[in-house]
Amino acid sequence: MTVARILADKGTDVVAIQPHRTIGEAVNMLANKRIGAVVVTGADGALLGILSERDIVRALARAGADALEQPVTRHMTAKVVTTTGRATVAEVTETMTRGRFRHLPVVENGRLVGLVSIGDVVKTHIEEIETEHRALREYIATA
Repeated sequence: MTVARILADKGTDVVAIQPHRTIGEAVNMLANKRIGAVVVTGADGALLGILSERDIVRALARAGADALEQPVTRHMTAKVVTTTGRATVAEVTETMTRGRFRHLPVVENGRLVGLVSIGDVVKTHIEEIETEHRALREYIATA
């Protein structure tokens, strides 16, 4: 299964925040949307970074409550690892595990087209295993 298939199932909506917005605004966005990360995009939609719950915790540890008034660009992860729709679930799992992050923007032809989370990847992996299990049971039952 590929990332493109995951996006076809879950949708391509990506929650984004503008670079001048504050960490406090990002916190409210994460809480209201019940998500763990937002991508930071420029006016042209270009991917500038990603801000995760972990980035926010680090910001609070460094600057205390003052971090909530600082722009997201100050604390976002600017060197964003991305993937494409052609990547497999196994490849994305490896990338996320190796990089120790839970959200991976999907970019095609320089444009942000989606975001996959570790939850999306695990769900897909479980569905693949269940499908294989059903097929094996049916094969054994008819053999």
